[in-house]
Amino acid sequence: MDVEKVERKEVEVDDDGRVRTGTVWTATTHAITAVIGSGVLALPWSVAQMGWVLGPLALIGCAYITYYTAVLLSDCYRTPDPVHGKRNHTYMDVVRSCLGPRDVVVCGLAQYAILSGTMVGYTITTATSIMAVARTDCHHHRGHDAACASSGTMYMVVFGLVEVVLSQFPSLEKLTLISVVAAVMSCTYSLVGLFLSAAKVASNHAAHGTLLGVKIGAAASVSASTKTWHSLQALGNIAFAYTYSMLLIEIQDTVKSPPSENVTMKKASFYGIGVTTIFYVSLGCIGYAAFGNAVPGNVLTGFDEPFWLVDVANVAVVIHLVGAYQVYAQPIFACYEKWLATRWPGSGFFHHEYAVRLPLAGGGRAARFTMCKLVVRTAFVAATTVVSLMLPFFNAVLGLLGAIAFWPLTVYLPVTMYIAQAKVAPGSRKWVALQALNVGALVVSLLAAVGSVADMVQRLGHVTIFQTQL
Repeated sequence: MDVEKVERKEVEVDDDGRVRTGTVWTATTHAITAVIGSGVLALPWSVAQMGWVLGPLALIGCAYITYYTAVLLSDCYRTPDPVHGKRNHTYMDVVRSCLGPRDVVVCGLAQYAILSGTMVGYTITTATSIMAVARTDCHHHRGHDAACASSGTMYMVVFGLVEVVLSQFPSLEKLTLISVVAAVMSCTYSLVGLFLSAAKVASNHAAHGTLLGVKIGAAASVSASTKTWHSLQALGNIAFAYTYSMLLIEIQDTVKSPPSENVTMKKASFYGIGVTTIFYVSLGCIGYAAFGNAVPGNVLTGFDEPFWLVDVANVAVVIHLVGAYQVYAQPIFACYEKWLATRWPGSGFFHHEYAVRLPLAGGGRAARFTMCKLVVRTAFVAATTVVSLMLPFFNAVLGLLGAIAFWPLTVYLPVTMYIAQAKVAPGSRKWVALQALNVGALVVSLLAAVGSVADMVQRLGHVTIFQTQL
């Protein structure tokens, strides 16, 4: 009898030979983990640039667009039928099935640009967080009026060296534990930031801020042009914080059926983006209420006490970004290494594998690598570190990344693929509405990009390259 019960619990194999165990709850967890990142730290600053009216509206508007296009993208996981069609395991597979090779190139360029740019942003954020720890401890021991300035240049270099070592892991699958730790850390610093902001509002006995955000004028030291650039840049920051579509198909590919994968993924997107939106709006608005128009670009850098809790949050940021950097880097490594190996099939530089025994690992384990992996990955990490040293602008980099990713990856490709998949008739109401969303998102992305680039150019005239200050 017991044998029969065991046999009835047979593993269900899907139509592509894989076993999937994902449910709406696991997919929701993945969605929350994918959306929440270091971009959350810039949300109070972003709200401050637009004020109490436009700031919350931008947060909610980006959330709705992200959810709506996620619903459209969920129906494209299988093609040509969303329930019984052929599975597409990655975002680029969906683009290839629905649109063809030309759009695959557009998708690849946008996807790898946002991955590379995020690595730069993470390097800058790490240095900022370590400088914040040093300053907080200095103020605690020497007083809040003490001069506690520090440079982040050395921290960026050390972070780059750590990532050079981690980059030698063979693939993303070997970094599972690091990814789990990174996800826990992201929740930790986000919750601490929300708690500290709420405590500051309570101690102020009032909410700061204005309807239109940062004011223009000599007293505020903000010109009309700076206000404009910062407001546009804030849109990019918010868009970056909601970046999700790049990973949606990969998450949906873990979901079992029945019910059909698109039904489960739509529910997961609703729950995941809903929870994230509540959290984002809370932190963005409470952080703005705590500091008003003087809110810092990274909200954690605005707190000194309790110093140990501030340190915990900033250390959590650093630990998170150490792992998250590799999550973004490994797909890039895999892409160009595969291309190089195919381009030169007979070269030992790309194919000959070396093994170095690890002294502290049991069972005679060895680290295996090719010279291509050792040299090219090291060079790539070094290049992102150098760019970070040259552009130490936390908010401007996040804004530019959001501008790059928002239109093509979050709106254009999902909308265009859905039109092709669902055979939406040109000129119909639905077609017009979808194209209007497409055009509107393009305008927002262009404006955000202009604002971020203009702010970078403006700041380059007031900073010394390779000298990062908090």
